[in-house]
Parts: sequence; structure tokens; C-alpha cells
Amino acid sequence: MFVKICGITSEEDGLLAVAMGADAVGFLFAPSPRRISPPAARDIARRLPPEILTVGVFRNEDPRNVVRIANEARLGAVQLHGGESPEETKHVRQQVRRVIKAFRAGSEDLERARSYGADIVLVDADQPGSGKIFDWALAERAAGSLPVMVAGGLTPENVAEAIGKTRPWGVDVSTGVESAPGRKDPRLVREFINAARLAAAEFPAPELPSGALYDWQSEF
Repeated sequence: MFVKICGITSEEDGLLAVAMGADAVGFLFAPSPRRISPPAARDIARRLPPEILTVGVFRNEDPRNVVRIANEARLGAVQLHGGESPEETKHVRQQVRRVIKAFRAGSEDLERARSYGADIVLVDADQPGSGKIFDWALAERAAGSLPVMVAGGLTPENVAEAIGKTRPWGVDVSTGVESAPGRKDPRLVREFINAARLAAAEFPAPELPSGALYDWQSEF
């Protein structure tokens, strides 16, 4: 089970997420209380182990700016969390190593996710970043050979249920493990990751075709 802790705003929280077993950390460059500057994200990312995937999160940003910021912050991936078109997503993917494309649960675009050329599909609530859950059955539209991540209102208390109903490749959390906007709670982070790992052992994700997911860890 791939676990991403998003909305990292400090080195302390980045190192905390890694120490608790996260596979990835996310930095928000879209308007948000958790927004961070590219230099600050770079300073945090450089302190993390190389096997940790660092992800820049953008919403309806000019693709040229997405690529520029990702390079400036030296990130391993970008997450496009708005209404980016397949053409915009493909443009970004041509210039960065890994792209996660987010879709609203129930969106018709989710049914043609493969046409966006992203590496990973993320299914989020109708109001991304709101901390609200959605009908997890809607994530079933994200079928096919792409890895699927689930986000939106996840907490240590409900992540096991979400995994049991959607059997995703990964989960993404931000507000559900915070003590305040932009401040991660060590206990909640630990409980979330532990619950996700236990649930994944009981409800494993469907196997993906060989070579369907690029292994970023192999570069280090």
C-alpha cells in the first residue's frame, strides 16, 4: 500500500511522515493554508531519503509553471489536481518523471483517465482539499491498468473501510492527520499509516500489468 502524506509545510513534518513509514510527501503550490514556496519545498525535499517520492500539487496552473516549479524544487513527481486537459497533462508528463492526475469521484472524465497520459490516477471528493469523504463506490470508475489512489476525508478511523471498499493501489491524506492546518499530528500520522498497512494486507489491490508502474526507487 502506497501512502502519501500531503500538505507538508515544514521539515519537521516531512521527516515525521518518513519516520512513520510514508512512501511520499506532497507540497501544495495551489492556493491553500498549506501552500508552500518552491525554495521551501526544495529545502525540505533535500533532507528526505532519496527513496521518498516528493510530489508537487498544482491546480489549474500553467503547464510551463508546473514544470518550472517542479524543477526548481527538485521534485520527483507532480500532481495535477484541477481541470487540466489531457493535452496539458501530457505536456507536463513529457518533462517530469511522474504525473498523478486527480479526478473528482463520479466525474465522467474518470472513465477516460487513461487518455490523460498520467502514471497514477487519484480519486478525490467533489470538493478537493475539503476533508470530506465521498461515496467510495464511485472510485470503481477508475478501472483499467493504471494505479489508483484514493483521497478525500480519509482519517485513521476510516482509511481501513475505504481500502476495503475500493482496494486502491495507494491512499493520500492531509487534513485527516493534522492538529491544525499545515501541522501534522505525530499520533494521527502513525495511526493512519498503520491502519492503511493492516487493511492493505487484508484487502490487497488488484495486480497491475507488468511494467504498469514506474519504480522511482530503482533510480537510487
